[in-house]
Amino acid sequence: MARPAKKRRICCEPSYDSFLPCGTPSGDPVTLALDEYEVIRLIDYEKMTQEQCARQMDVSRTTVTGIYEAARLKIADCLVNGKTLQISGGNYKCCSGEARECRKRCRKRRRTGTPGCIKKGDQDMRIAVTYEDGKVFQHFGHTENFKMYDVDNQKIKQTQVVSAGGNGHGALAGFLKEAGVDALICGGIGGGAQAALAAAGITLYGGVSGSADDAVAAYLNKSLGYDQDVHCNHHDHAHGVGTCGTQGCGNGGCRS
Repeated sequence: MARPAKKRRICCEPSYDSFLPCGTPSGDPVTLALDEYEVIRLIDYEKMTQEQCARQMDVSRTTVTGIYEAARLKIADCLVNGKTLQISGGNYKCCSGEARECRKRCRKRRRTGTPGCIKKGDQDMRIAVTYEDGKVFQHFGHTENFKMYDVDNQKIKQTQVVSAGGNGHGALAGFLKEAGVDALICGGIGGGAQAALAAAGITLYGGVSGSADDAVAAYLNKSLGYDQDVHCNHHDHAHGVGTCGTQGCGNGGCRS
């Protein structure tokens, strides 16, 4: 069995997550992962060597070399062929300030009041929604994607859809905590996952269905309808993906 790939440490998430050519884009968009973005930032912008970049990201130099070559090819494809560049996803974790360069940036931020090693949404909050086709996905443990909403002064600053990375149930709480999530909106969710979210300090709003964007707007307007007692033990009964929370958990019909 292959060992899981080690997560690449990034100092902070980018302020801009997409770039479009002037005129009509050609071909499919190109996605640059956040760990690829970080390698480009460190080597081409911060002028680090590959060895320094590897230490900063807590990976090997050969890993950095591979990421760097792949990232530059993607950027070249966009420049030469007029494609849209999107920055999202990737196998990464945000630095909590333990890396040397991050400590320097954090000290500078404290001294000058300027942004440093800080995740998007730290100024106020980050909301995550279980997500599929624009709607609140109805089974927390099986969700493949989350839509993240970074909020400042009760206004959405930016959004991004991120992969759950194959995690499921209780492991998703750790994934969300690492992503800096403060609140989760979802459909059905089991008791174990609820406990894991509570331990991670993430506020749960379960039993929600419909449009993900509308749900977050309702939350910000303090009008979100949710079920404080939502529960789903999917091992005790059979239900298809997409029904838990609309036909069951969210309306009290899926409880153990």
